[in-house]
Amino acid sequence: MRPKHKPEQITDLSRLRVFMTPLRMQLYRLLYAAGSATASQLAEHVDETPSLVSYHLRKLAEHGFVTQASDEGTDGRERWWQVASEEGWGFRDSDFADTPEGAAAVGAVTRGIFDTRVAQYRTYLDQKSAWGKAWTDASFSSEWLLDLTPAELAEMSDELEALARRWRERGKAAKADGDIEDREHVSVHLYGFPFRP
Repeated sequence: MRPKHKPEQITDLSRLRVFMTPLRMQLYRLLYAAGSATASQLAEHVDETPSLVSYHLRKLAEHGFVTQASDEGTDGRERWWQVASEEGWGFRDSDFADTPEGAAAVGAVTRGIFDTRVAQYRTYLDQKSAWGKAWTDASFSSEWLLDLTPAELAEMSDELEALARRWRERGKAAKADGDIEDREHVSVHLYGFPFRP
């Protein structure tokens, strides 16, 4: 049986606070998608200077979120970066809710994550016509209104994570086998939360 891969759970407030800076969240997401990149390459995407991007990458590295890519940059002039873990990271609100600083950090990071996801989807909507019929027909946006208990919502979250992980592994295996034609990064956003009308 394969080991169950899970994102690293952040429980230290100083590590969570690293992502209170929106640019760091943006750089982390770009680096995750790219696999590896230099500060100069990332700077072009975020419209910032390479020195500022390099500073933020070093801060992410200090807290273990990114690391230098050892198989890149053989000439020694440019430092290549990659995310430290392909499994990513997560956190539970309840691990930080006992202090005002923790609650504020959770709120800021959660809003930052949401804002970057919304910005990513808006960019897709603005560029939708450029993707062509195959991609626009395959893309989806769905909402379901369900009546669940907290335990059922947690179980659904685990099932969705397993499903997404299966598709991620399938895409990685196909790329490793050279199947790259018409293959693009795909972002899947699913939200599950309680509400009262």
